[in-house]
Amino acid sequence: MPRNRVQHQKGLSDDAFERLYPDEEACRMAWFTWRWPEGFKCPRCATTEYCEIRDRQLLQCRRCRYQTSLIAGTILQGTKLPMRVWFRAMHLLAQGKKGLSNIELGRRLGISTNAAWRVQHKLMQAMIERDRRYKLGAAGPRIEIDDAYIGGERTGEGAGRGRRGHTPFIIAVETSADGRPLHARLQVVRGFQTGETKRLCMGVQAGTTVVSDGGQWFRCIAEQPGIRHERHITGSDRAAARHPAFRWANTMLANIKNSLLATHRVVDAKHLPRYLGAFAWRFNRRFVLKTIHERLAIAATATPPMPYRLLKLAEARWLHARTAFRAI
Repeated sequence: MPRNRVQHQKGLSDDAFERLYPDEEACRMAWFTWRWPEGFKCPRCATTEYCEIRDRQLLQCRRCRYQTSLIAGTILQGTKLPMRVWFRAMHLLAQGKKGLSNIELGRRLGISTNAAWRVQHKLMQAMIERDRRYKLGAAGPRIEIDDAYIGGERTGEGAGRGRRGHTPFIIAVETSADGRPLHARLQVVRGFQTGETKRLCMGVQAGTTVVSDGGQWFRCIAEQPGIRHERHITGSDRAAARHPAFRWANTMLANIKNSLLATHRVVDAKHLPRYLGAFAWRFNRRFVLKTIHERLAIAATATPPMPYRLLKLAEARWLHARTAFRAI
């Protein structure tokens, strides 16, 4: 049997990474290039001429005298950790298919578990915000969509879907014309409702065929402009999970649950969007393992600051706080 070229591709080894970024200066130069690929641009007046204040690690615009730093206005803003620690974290979190727990990340980086948690969640925040820029269906003509729950069994809680402690989410897998998976989107929802399905469809390219089961909350897909709906009545038994129309959606669901259980054991429901978003982000860039850390760094340079007071909140609350801040 031939090897899977994606699974057996050469990534970036730890030794190769250390040679690329041997010290703090190399990391700063790389970050500068990723943040300003066409050269420095003043955040205030867009002038390209600047000077460096080396003792304070600041860049000063020659025109308006505005001072900024390499990390100001990015997800790294306010950090006290060296750039090299962040670079190693990007490398470790992006290379592994299942990611790392914050405890293991802290051990590998030589920092506390709390600091590792903040690093991990800020980088996962960059991942989900980057993926939300793109629409599904731009590369493939077909999308498999399904609903699922994440959450373990609790004593006295009973069995079945939707019990307390279960978090509902929707999975969408974009496939090529020959049926190969291309990209994925994982969206935590308040419940399986028509409004949540419509919200997911807003991120789907017009002209795409969306394949779903017979759930009532999926019926509205046919009403969305430019989207074709293919509906399959699958039932709710185990055979439904083997329906050929949902091959890749069901495969990914199994991989997601195994990944979260093996790596993190327990995930707080309010932070589940980041864990699912990080899994999807890595899946969507699985073809470029050698440069995947650069993709994450570029995403981090473009992601607005996320202080701890917002980082620890549920998604609905930090989204509201960010929207209110931008409106001021």
